[in-house]
Amino acid sequence: MKAIATTGWGLKPVLSLIETDEPGGLKPDDVLVAVHAASVNPKDWKLNYNLAVAASPVMVRHLPPLFGDDLAGIVVDKGRNVRDFEIGDAVYGMDMRLRTASLAELARISQRRIAKKPENLSFAQAAAMPLASLTALQGLHKGKAEAGKSVLIIGASGGVGSFAVQIAKNLGLHVTGVCSGRNTEFVRELGADAVIDYTQGDYRQSAGVFDLVFDVTSYETPLTCAALLGNKGYFISTGGDGKSMLGTPFYRLLGKKAGTVVVESYRRDLETLKAMVEAGTLTPIIDSTFTLAESEAAYNRSRSGRCRGKVVIEVASD
Repeated sequence: MKAIATTGWGLKPVLSLIETDEPGGLKPDDVLVAVHAASVNPKDWKLNYNLAVAASPVMVRHLPPLFGDDLAGIVVDKGRNVRDFEIGDAVYGMDMRLRTASLAELARISQRRIAKKPENLSFAQAAAMPLASLTALQGLHKGKAEAGKSVLIIGASGGVGSFAVQIAKNLGLHVTGVCSGRNTEFVRELGADAVIDYTQGDYRQSAGVFDLVFDVTSYETPLTCAALLGNKGYFISTGGDGKSMLGTPFYRLLGKKAGTVVVESYRRDLETLKAMVEAGTLTPIIDSTFTLAESEAAYNRSRSGRCRGKVVIEVASD
Protein backbone atom coordinates (compact mmCIF):
# COMPACT_ATOMS: atom_id res chain seq x y z
CA MET A 1 0.00 0.00 0.00
CA LYS A 2 1.00 3.67 -0.32
CA ALA A 3 1.92 5.48 2.88
CA ILE A 4 3.96 8.40 4.17
CA ALA A 5 7.28 7.83 5.91
CA THR A 6 10.53 9.73 6.43
CA THR A 7 13.29 9.22 3.88
CA GLY A 8 16.84 10.50 3.79
CA TRP A 9 19.70 10.92 6.23
CA GLY A 10 20.49 13.68 8.70
CA LEU A 11 18.36 15.69 11.08
CA LYS A 12 15.78 16.78 8.52
CA PRO A 13 14.57 13.83 6.48
CA VAL A 14 11.64 14.55 4.19
CA LEU A 15 8.17 13.06 4.20
CA SER A 16 7.88 10.82 1.18
CA LEU A 17 5.28 8.59 -0.43
CA ILE A 18 6.44 4.97 -0.20
CA GLU A 19 5.15 1.47 -0.84
CA THR A 20 4.90 -0.57 2.37
CA ASP A 21 3.18 -3.66 3.73
CA GLU A 22 -0.50 -3.52 4.61
CA PRO A 23 -1.34 -3.64 8.34
CA GLY A 24 -1.77 -7.23 9.41
CA GLY A 25 -2.80 -9.22 12.45
CA LEU A 26 -6.05 -7.53 13.48
CA LYS A 27 -6.64 -7.83 17.21
CA PRO A 28 -10.12 -8.90 18.35
CA ASP A 29 -11.27 -5.28 18.92
CA ASP A 30 -9.61 -3.82 15.82
CA VAL A 31 -11.05 -2.70 12.53
CA LEU A 32 -9.16 -2.13 9.30
CA VAL A 33 -10.05 1.15 7.63
CA ALA A 34 -9.55 2.12 4.01
CA VAL A 35 -8.51 5.71 4.67
CA HIS A 36 -10.15 8.39 2.55
CA ALA A 37 -8.74 11.39 4.39
CA ALA A 38 -6.51 12.39 7.30
CA SER A 39 -5.50 15.74 8.76
CA VAL A 40 -2.48 17.49 10.20
CA ASN A 41 -2.17 18.54 13.84
CA PRO A 42 0.72 20.34 15.59
CA LYS A 43 1.40 17.05 17.44
CA ASP A 44 2.36 15.54 14.09
CA TRP A 45 5.29 17.86 13.53
CA LYS A 46 6.14 18.63 17.18
CA LEU A 47 6.24 15.00 18.34
CA ASN A 48 5.73 12.37 15.64
CA TYR A 49 8.12 13.98 13.17
CA ASN A 50 10.85 14.29 15.80
CA LEU A 51 10.35 10.67 16.85
CA ALA A 52 10.75 9.66 13.24
CA VAL A 53 13.95 11.70 12.92
CA ALA A 54 15.34 10.00 16.02
CA ALA A 55 14.40 6.59 14.62
CA SER A 56 15.60 7.05 11.04
CA PRO A 57 17.31 5.65 9.22
CA VAL A 58 18.33 2.83 11.58
CA MET A 59 14.93 1.95 13.02
CA VAL A 60 12.45 3.35 10.52
CA ARG A 61 12.18 0.06 8.63
CA HIS A 62 10.97 -1.65 11.83
CA LEU A 63 8.19 0.86 12.49
CA PRO A 64 4.87 1.43 10.75
CA PRO A 65 4.41 4.89 9.19
CA LEU A 66 4.72 7.39 12.01
CA PHE A 67 2.37 9.94 10.58
CA GLY A 68 -1.26 10.87 10.90
CA ASP A 69 -3.58 10.66 13.89
CA ASP A 70 -6.98 11.64 12.46
CA LEU A 71 -8.73 9.47 9.92
CA ALA A 72 -12.01 9.07 8.09
CA GLY A 73 -12.73 6.12 5.85
CA ILE A 74 -14.52 2.84 5.26
CA VAL A 75 -14.29 -0.32 7.39
CA VAL A 76 -12.95 -3.14 5.17
CA ASP A 77 -12.20 -5.78 7.82
CA LYS A 78 -12.82 -6.31 11.53
CA GLY A 79 -11.75 -8.43 14.51
CA ARG A 80 -13.92 -11.13 16.01
CA ASN A 81 -15.12 -8.96 18.94
CA VAL A 82 -16.30 -6.04 16.82
CA ARG A 83 -20.09 -5.82 17.05
CA ASP A 84 -20.92 -2.14 16.59
CA PHE A 85 -19.35 -1.71 13.15
CA GLU A 86 -19.84 -3.59 9.90
CA ILE A 87 -17.73 -3.84 6.78
CA GLY A 88 -18.72 -0.91 4.61
CA ASP A 89 -19.42 1.50 7.51
CA ALA A 90 -18.09 5.04 7.15
CA VAL A 91 -16.19 5.95 10.33
CA TYR A 92 -13.97 8.64 11.81
CA GLY A 93 -11.61 8.77 14.80
CA MET A 94 -8.02 8.52 15.97
CA ASP A 95 -5.77 6.65 18.37
CA MET A 96 -3.42 8.68 20.57
CA ARG A 97 -1.27 5.72 21.58
CA LEU A 98 1.69 7.26 19.76
CA ARG A 99 -0.04 7.38 16.36
CA THR A 100 -2.82 6.02 14.22
CA ALA A 101 -0.57 5.90 11.11
CA SER A 102 -3.46 7.32 9.09
CA LEU A 103 -1.33 8.78 6.29
CA ALA A 104 -1.67 5.48 4.48
CA GLU A 105 -4.20 3.73 2.30
CA LEU A 106 -5.07 1.34 5.15
CA ALA A 107 -4.96 1.84 8.92
CA ARG A 108 -5.69 -0.46 11.86
CA ILE A 109 -7.54 1.05 14.81
CA SER A 110 -9.49 -0.14 17.85
CA GLN A 111 -13.28 0.02 17.67
CA ARG A 112 -13.17 2.01 20.94
CA ARG A 113 -11.42 4.89 19.14
CA ILE A 114 -13.90 5.44 16.30
CA ALA A 115 -17.53 6.35 15.69
CA LYS A 116 -19.81 6.45 12.67
CA LYS A 117 -18.99 9.39 10.42
CA PRO A 118 -21.46 12.29 10.61
CA GLU A 119 -23.81 11.75 7.70
CA ASN A 120 -23.72 15.37 6.55
CA LEU A 121 -19.91 15.55 6.28
CA SER A 122 -17.54 14.51 3.55
CA PHE A 123 -14.63 12.26 4.49
CA ALA A 124 -12.32 15.29 4.29
CA GLN A 125 -14.50 17.26 6.71
CA ALA A 126 -14.80 14.31 9.09
CA ALA A 127 -11.03 13.77 9.06
CA ALA A 128 -10.56 17.36 10.19
CA MET A 129 -12.38 16.67 13.43
CA PRO A 130 -11.07 14.00 15.81
CA LEU A 131 -7.99 15.34 17.59
CA ALA A 132 -8.87 19.03 17.42
CA SER A 133 -12.55 18.72 18.30
CA LEU A 134 -11.89 16.18 21.06
CA THR A 135 -9.22 18.47 22.52
CA ALA A 136 -11.68 21.36 22.49
CA LEU A 137 -14.51 19.34 24.06
CA GLN A 138 -12.35 17.70 26.73
CA GLY A 139 -10.53 20.95 27.52
CA LEU A 140 -13.80 22.76 28.12
CA HIS A 141 -15.03 19.93 30.34
CA LYS A 142 -11.74 19.96 32.26
CA GLY A 143 -12.21 23.67 32.88
CA LYS A 144 -15.71 23.07 34.31
CA ALA A 145 -17.40 24.87 31.44
CA GLU A 146 -21.11 25.32 32.13
CA ALA A 147 -23.96 27.33 30.68
CA GLY A 148 -23.85 30.95 31.77
CA LYS A 149 -20.11 31.03 32.47
CA SER A 150 -17.54 33.03 30.52
CA VAL A 151 -14.60 31.61 28.58
CA LEU A 152 -11.65 33.29 26.91
CA ILE A 153 -10.26 31.16 24.06
CA ILE A 154 -6.69 32.10 23.13
CA GLY A 155 -6.00 31.04 19.55
CA ALA A 156 -9.64 31.03 18.50
CA SER A 157 -9.06 30.88 14.73
CA GLY A 158 -6.90 27.75 14.58
CA GLY A 159 -7.74 24.06 14.44
CA VAL A 160 -8.62 23.51 18.10
CA GLY A 161 -9.78 27.09 18.61
CA SER A 162 -12.34 27.05 15.80
CA PHE A 163 -13.92 23.97 17.38
CA ALA A 164 -13.64 25.37 20.92
CA VAL A 165 -15.60 28.52 20.02
CA GLN A 166 -18.44 26.52 18.48
CA ILE A 167 -18.56 23.86 21.21
CA ALA A 168 -18.48 26.50 23.96
CA LYS A 169 -21.51 28.16 22.37
CA ASN A 170 -23.21 24.75 22.22
CA LEU A 171 -22.61 24.45 25.96
CA GLY A 172 -24.18 27.86 26.61
CA LEU A 173 -21.07 29.87 27.51
CA HIS A 174 -20.32 33.51 26.81
CA VAL A 175 -17.33 33.24 24.46
CA THR A 176 -14.52 35.72 23.88
CA GLY A 177 -12.00 34.74 21.23
CA VAL A 178 -8.42 35.94 20.90
CA CYS A 179 -6.88 36.04 17.41
CA SER A 180 -5.05 38.34 15.00
CA GLY A 181 -6.83 41.25 13.35
CA ARG A 182 -7.20 39.46 10.02
CA ASN A 183 -9.24 36.71 11.71
CA THR A 184 -11.58 38.73 13.92
CA GLU A 185 -14.56 38.56 11.56
CA PHE A 186 -13.97 34.83 11.01
CA VAL A 187 -14.07 34.18 14.78
CA ARG A 188 -17.27 36.22 15.08
CA GLU A 189 -18.79 34.06 12.34
CA LEU A 190 -17.90 30.97 14.40
CA GLY A 191 -20.18 32.35 17.11
CA ALA A 192 -17.92 34.27 19.48
CA ASP A 193 -19.73 36.93 21.49
CA ALA A 194 -16.63 39.13 21.57
CA VAL A 195 -13.27 39.08 19.81
CA ILE A 196 -9.90 40.49 20.91
CA ASP A 197 -7.14 41.33 18.42
CA TYR A 198 -3.96 40.40 20.25
CA THR A 199 -1.87 42.68 17.99
CA GLN A 200 -3.50 45.77 19.51
CA GLY A 201 -1.90 45.52 22.94
CA ASP A 202 -1.52 43.21 25.91
CA TYR A 203 -5.09 42.03 26.37
CA ARG A 204 -3.95 39.86 29.30
CA GLN A 205 -3.88 42.97 31.46
CA SER A 206 -7.04 44.64 30.19
CA ALA A 207 -9.61 42.08 29.01
CA GLY A 208 -11.21 41.49 32.41
CA VAL A 209 -11.83 38.32 34.41
CA PHE A 210 -13.15 35.02 33.04
CA ASP A 211 -14.44 31.81 34.57
CA LEU A 212 -12.21 29.86 32.19
CA VAL A 213 -9.14 30.77 30.16
CA PHE A 214 -8.58 28.09 27.50
CA ASP A 215 -5.20 28.57 25.83
CA VAL A 216 -5.14 26.42 22.71
CA THR A 217 -1.87 27.97 21.53
CA SER A 218 -0.11 26.50 24.61
CA TYR A 219 2.17 29.55 24.89
CA GLU A 220 0.61 30.98 28.07
CA THR A 221 0.69 29.89 31.73
CA PRO A 222 -1.43 30.64 34.81
CA LEU A 223 1.17 33.29 35.69
CA THR A 224 0.97 35.17 32.38
CA CYS A 225 -2.84 35.00 32.54
CA ALA A 226 -3.21 35.76 36.25
CA ALA A 227 -5.10 39.01 35.65
CA LEU A 228 -7.64 37.13 33.50
CA LEU A 229 -8.40 34.46 36.09
CA GLY A 230 -9.37 36.23 39.26
CA ASN A 231 -9.51 34.03 42.36
CA LYS A 232 -11.76 31.29 41.02
CA GLY A 233 -10.99 31.06 37.32
CA TYR A 234 -9.70 27.91 35.64
CA PHE A 235 -6.69 27.92 33.31
CA ILE A 236 -6.54 25.09 30.76
CA SER A 237 -3.77 24.61 28.20
CA THR A 238 -3.27 22.21 25.31
CA GLY A 239 0.29 21.82 26.58
CA GLY A 240 2.28 21.66 23.36
CA ASP A 241 4.90 24.25 24.35
CA GLY A 242 7.61 23.57 26.92
CA LYS A 243 6.84 26.64 29.02
CA SER A 244 3.22 25.62 29.39
CA MET A 245 3.99 21.92 29.89
CA LEU A 246 6.25 22.78 32.83
CA GLY A 247 4.48 25.87 34.15
CA THR A 248 0.88 24.67 34.28
CA PRO A 249 1.51 21.59 36.50
CA PHE A 250 3.74 23.73 38.75
CA TYR A 251 0.98 26.25 39.37
CA ARG A 252 -1.52 23.45 39.98
CA LEU A 253 0.76 22.20 42.77
CA LEU A 254 0.52 25.68 44.26
CA GLY A 255 -3.23 25.34 44.46
CA LYS A 256 -4.19 27.12 41.24
CA LYS A 257 -7.10 25.79 39.17
CA ALA A 258 -4.92 24.84 36.23
CA GLY A 259 -4.62 21.84 33.99
CA THR A 260 -3.39 20.46 30.68
CA VAL A 261 -5.62 18.58 28.26
CA VAL A 262 -4.45 14.99 27.80
CA VAL A 263 -6.77 14.18 24.93
CA GLU A 264 -8.25 10.70 24.51
CA SER A 265 -10.30 9.28 21.68
CA TYR A 266 -13.48 8.03 23.34
CA ARG A 267 -16.38 6.86 21.22
CA ARG A 268 -18.87 8.62 23.47
CA ASP A 269 -17.18 11.97 22.83
CA LEU A 270 -16.96 11.32 19.09
CA GLU A 271 -20.68 10.55 19.15
CA THR A 272 -21.39 13.76 21.10
CA LEU A 273 -19.52 15.73 18.44
CA LYS A 274 -21.30 13.81 15.68
CA ALA A 275 -24.66 14.83 17.17
CA MET A 276 -23.62 18.51 17.20
CA VAL A 277 -22.54 18.29 13.56
CA GLU A 278 -25.74 16.59 12.45
CA ALA A 279 -27.77 19.17 14.38
CA GLY A 280 -26.02 21.92 12.42
CA THR A 281 -24.37 23.55 15.45
CA LEU A 282 -20.79 22.41 14.77
CA THR A 283 -18.91 22.67 11.48
CA PRO A 284 -15.29 21.66 10.84
CA ILE A 285 -13.32 24.45 9.18
CA ILE A 286 -10.82 23.38 6.52
CA ASP A 287 -7.90 25.72 5.89
CA SER A 288 -6.44 23.83 2.94
CA THR A 289 -6.37 20.41 1.30
CA PHE A 290 -3.41 18.40 0.00
CA THR A 291 -2.92 15.02 -1.65
CA LEU A 292 -1.08 12.20 0.11
CA ALA A 293 2.01 12.85 -2.03
CA GLU A 294 1.93 16.49 -0.86
CA SER A 295 2.15 15.63 2.86
CA GLU A 296 5.42 17.54 3.28
CA ALA A 297 3.72 20.70 1.99
CA ALA A 298 0.74 20.03 4.28
CA TYR A 299 3.05 19.83 7.29
CA ASN A 300 4.74 23.07 6.26
CA ARG A 301 1.36 24.79 6.02
CA SER A 302 0.51 23.64 9.56
CA ARG A 303 3.92 24.78 10.82
CA SER A 304 3.28 28.28 9.47
CA GLY A 305 0.93 29.00 12.40
CA ARG A 306 -1.39 30.94 10.10
CA CYS A 307 -4.08 28.33 9.47
CA ARG A 308 -7.78 29.05 9.74
CA GLY A 309 -9.04 25.68 10.85
CA LYS A 310 -7.50 22.37 9.81
CA VAL A 311 -5.11 21.16 7.12
CA VAL A 312 -6.53 18.05 5.45
CA ILE A 313 -4.77 15.36 3.42
CA GLU A 314 -6.93 13.44 0.96
CA VAL A 315 -5.74 9.84 0.73
CA ALA A 316 -8.46 8.58 -1.61
CA SER A 317 -11.33 10.14 -3.52
CA ASP A 318 -14.73 10.32 -1.80
